[in-house]
Amino acid sequence: MIFKYQLGQLQTNCYFLVKENSCLIIDPADEAGFILEELQRRKLNLVGILATHGHFDHIGAVGEIQLTHDVPFYISEKDQFLVDRLNETAEHFLGYNPHFLPPTTVKYLTETKIFQISNFKFQIFACPGHTPGGVSYYLPAEALAEAGLPILFSGDTLFRQGIGRYDFSYCSKDDLKNSLKKLLKLPKNTKVYSGHGEETNIGNEQTSLQLIV
Repeated sequence: MIFKYQLGQLQTNCYFLVKENSCLIIDPADEAGFILEELQRRKLNLVGILATHGHFDHIGAVGEIQLTHDVPFYISEKDQFLVDRLNETAEHFLGYNPHFLPPTTVKYLTETKIFQISNFKFQIFACPGHTPGGVSYYLPAEALAEAGLPILFSGDTLFRQGIGRYDFSYCSKDDLKNSLKKLLKLPKNTKVYSGHGEETNIGNEQTSLQLIV
């Protein structure tokens, strides 16, 4: 089961992946209070926090959540510099310092065909471009019994009829194109949950992005 919440001033998509009462969070955004209340309300056991990349609007809540839940935070080491700049970057975009707590118990991700946390098993794709350490998470059709469809959490690499920004100093347009090519090879019926906006599927994006990639 998947629960989606649009949180923060940038309306970032936060996802709860739930099996029985176990919960894995992808991109907790920057509203820790809401997330903690929701975990308690649904009586969920948090087993880990995953980031698709290191931008503040995707990971600002991590440190505060970890004060209550002793779980690891997973991110690519290549985005550690963004974690280190968490409040500095947030202040630049928001106009004030939100004083996010820094994440603790950080574990680094690499591209792998099988990655397992508790009873969740999925594949990790390295998707640099929007950030150097961007990743996407791919779950086969049987992973969550989500209407029998394979699932991709694409972060800010791939959106519905759009792609991530590549105009920051650390971005790479070429890397982003290569990452998109990788994702667009997935089955056409793969449901795509992105970092912002609404869901789509790979088949639709193969059509909309054919001139880009």
